[in-house]
Amino acid sequence: MSTVTLIGSRLAEPGTEFVYEGEADGCTGCPYRSQCLNLEPGAKYRVTAIRENAQTLECAMHDSGVRAVEVEPATTRANIVSKGAFAGSKTSLPGTCPYVECPSHEYCEPDGVDFDEEYRIAEIVGEPPHDVCHLDRSLELVELETDD
Repeated sequence: MSTVTLIGSRLAEPGTEFVYEGEADGCTGCPYRSQCLNLEPGAKYRVTAIRENAQTLECAMHDSGVRAVEVEPATTRANIVSKGAFAGSKTSLPGTCPYVECPSHEYCEPDGVDFDEEYRIAEIVGEPPHDVCHLDRSLELVELETDD
C-alpha cells in the first residue's frame, strides 16, 4: 500500500530508496509538516510514483524544494546467519562488524534495519559478496521485509 508524502525534489524519482530519519530542526513551523512527517522514522522506503501536476514547494531543509510522491516500504538486502534461513522465516542480523572495507559490510550493517529487531525473509538471494568473513560467520544474502 502506498503513502503520499513530500520529499526533496532531487530525490523525487521512481525507484529512489531512502531511510526516513524523522523531523529535522528546520521543520518547526512549516505549513507542510503533516504531509512530510507521515512516515515511520528509521524505516526504508522506495518512491513508486511522482504525483501528477504537483507543484514544487519551498522547504527549509531542501534547497530545491519538495515534491509530492507515492512511497512504499522497501525490502532491505542483508547478510544473515545461513543456518535455518528460508523465505518466509523470521531472522535478525548477527551483529555489528568492524571490517568496513569488506565488500559485504553494507549488507552486514544495512540502513533501515535494527540489530535488535526480527524481520521476515522475503527472498534468499544467495552467497554474500565477500570471499571470507573475518568474524567467521556463515552468512547468506537475503531480502528482508522491513515493514512489519
